[in-house]
Amino acid sequence: MKKMKSIVTGGAGFIGSNLVDKLVDEGHKVIVIDNFISGKKSNLSHHSKKDIKIVKLDISKNKNLANHFKGVNYVFHFAGLAEILPSFEDPKKYFINNTFGTLNILEAAKKVKINKFIYAASSSCYGITKKIPTKETDKIDIKNPYSFTKFLGEELVIKYAKNFNMPNISCRFFNVYGPRLNTKGQYGAVFSNFLNQKKTKKPLTIVGNGKQTRDFIHVDDLTNALIKIVKSNLKNKVYNLGSGKETSINKIASIIGGRKIFIPKRKGETKRSCANISKIRKDIKWKPKISISKGIKKLFNN
Repeated sequence: MKKMKSIVTGGAGFIGSNLVDKLVDEGHKVIVIDNFISGKKSNLSHHSKKDIKIVKLDISKNKNLANHFKGVNYVFHFAGLAEILPSFEDPKKYFINNTFGTLNILEAAKKVKINKFIYAASSSCYGITKKIPTKETDKIDIKNPYSFTKFLGEELVIKYAKNFNMPNISCRFFNVYGPRLNTKGQYGAVFSNFLNQKKTKKPLTIVGNGKQTRDFIHVDDLTNALIKIVKSNLKNKVYNLGSGKETSINKIASIIGGRKIFIPKRKGETKRSCANISKIRKDIKWKPKISISKGIKKLFNN
């Protein structure tokens, strides 16, 4: 039987490399496209050359992208800049990477007959939301250049699905955490800080009073959902991808244990965040399985 072929852009990063593991387990040949600015070769070093091919390139600049898409069945587009604060300092860099990079990937994928195109969008497009849990149809409230560039990428993905009959799906990731979490990344930034502090035996710093909530989804639950989506007949859809549960920062700190210190809260930060995941649950018969306490224990015992 012919092996399925998948492209994962940003496949050397935290979420991308976890997805590569799943795809290899599913019997796919995986082409990883990464510029290795934040991705790490060590995240992929356990794979053999027969299972994965690593292509080092910048998706926002490369004119020969389409050459790597021949015979590809699935495209997972995760590459991009993922931190909010630097996006205020250099918005142009974010537009080039996140928006034009996405356009380049769509153009390359459009030229071949793919079975599915998955885009990693961001829940930050909801801004400071009034409705909890938040549905896909709730108001978009962009608060920073990062969120804007990611949302423009999603708009491109959905427009290409409509205009060129492409099998595209956009997934708005909530706070993803798990093994290989980038301690400098935006995804699961709380965990990044806590991991660093735990390693260096420093107290856990909690912003504000710690009562603010986030929707944390374990990377294994997230990648399981993505595998189910690619096996489905769905296209031209937008999904929230979270746990569907609110967890306070205080709760996370108490599960990790140790000393805590409270620091002043940041301006413009949302108090609550939680995904309404009823749409994806219904459409692919999926539900998250890893509880926050189990996920944290797994992460901090590694």
